[in-house]
Amino acid sequence: MMTVLGFVVVLGSILVGFGMEKGNFHVLVQPAEVLIVVGAGLGSLVVMTPPGLLRKILKETRALFSGAKHSKQISLEIIGLLYEVFVKVKRDGALAIEKDVEDPDQSALFRNYPSFLGNRAAVTLLCDTLRLILLGASIRPHELDELMTVEIETHEEDEGRISGALTTLADAFPGLGIVAAVMGVIVAMGKMSEPPEVIGESIAAALVGTFMGVLLCYGVVGPLAKQMEHRHRSERKILEAIKAALLAFSKDMPPRIAVEFGRRVLLEDDKPEFQEVEQVLRKR
Repeated sequence: MMTVLGFVVVLGSILVGFGMEKGNFHVLVQPAEVLIVVGAGLGSLVVMTPPGLLRKILKETRALFSGAKHSKQISLEIIGLLYEVFVKVKRDGALAIEKDVEDPDQSALFRNYPSFLGNRAAVTLLCDTLRLILLGASIRPHELDELMTVEIETHEEDEGRISGALTTLADAFPGLGIVAAVMGVIVAMGKMSEPPEVIGESIAAALVGTFMGVLLCYGVVGPLAKQMEHRHRSERKILEAIKAALLAFSKDMPPRIAVEFGRRVLLEDDKPEFQEVEQVLRKR
């Protein structure tokens, strides 16, 4: 919702300001310039990204308009799940969560936490690490730390390709706007025998191409790429919180202390207060 509101403010400010300057809105309607800039930009995106990454970009871009990917409530849910898993392991042994780990989507335990199940990276990190524990592998805490760190860094690198591609596209739009403007000027030069009004309209149409390129760069695609970076950073912190809690639990710390290690890792916007965690865990 905030993303849509931001775009309304950006476009509204531009159009209102243009109107205050007695601008002719009809001149801004230039389908050919839009086709050149937007079409060339999308074409360059297809060229520079593999099909799998392109699908991820489309999916992530749609998700930007669906609200925050992480919040205090989601963090509380994940902390509650970790606490419940740790208590179950302490009480009934590691084998008690074998079925939950092997098929988390069908797990009665995990299905109580839909936000967690919706985060496939978090599900993979938690379940794969618990599988190692179930296998009885003699893996020491520092080795477990290295293994989870590698997985988190690989996930971050993979996610970074998405925002990186959008940033590259944003940087390309001003240049594509210049291309559209130059082509418009070429058209205008071919009308030198026409009246000044006709030539002036052609020049104005050419400048719309530059306007479109700059607007798409700094007002649309660039902000989307930056918001995507913030979302990925929040997701990394969620993964690091799971890692911190698992490491603490692997060192035989009580479940409540283990999840506190995870809570401390979270960003301020997503971090629940100590008392909020206490209230949630008491219910469990």
